[in-house]
Amino acid sequence: MTKPTKPITKPIPKFSSEAQERAYWEKHDSSEHLDWSKARKVALPNLKPTTRTISLRLPQHLLDSLKVAANARDVPYQSLIKVWLQEKLQSQ
Repeated sequence: MTKPTKPITKPIPKFSSEAQERAYWEKHDSSEHLDWSKARKVALPNLKPTTRTISLRLPQHLLDSLKVAANARDVPYQSLIKVWLQEKLQSQ
């Protein structure tokens, strides 16, 4: 009876920049470096997407229309803008 062979994994190289690391992972499969059969699921309950405040200048009539649309849906107008922007990006 033969023992199952352990997958041989390569060490992850050291990178001098994020761009160099990005280029490496675009051309290499992570399974060359990690034994994914030993992976475990993790829960990150307190992880929230980071948000950033921006200033956006809109014509008054457009802002008024957004507020009316948001009020009809009973949501804050800024939340409605985020949803609509996300939907538009996903449809592109």
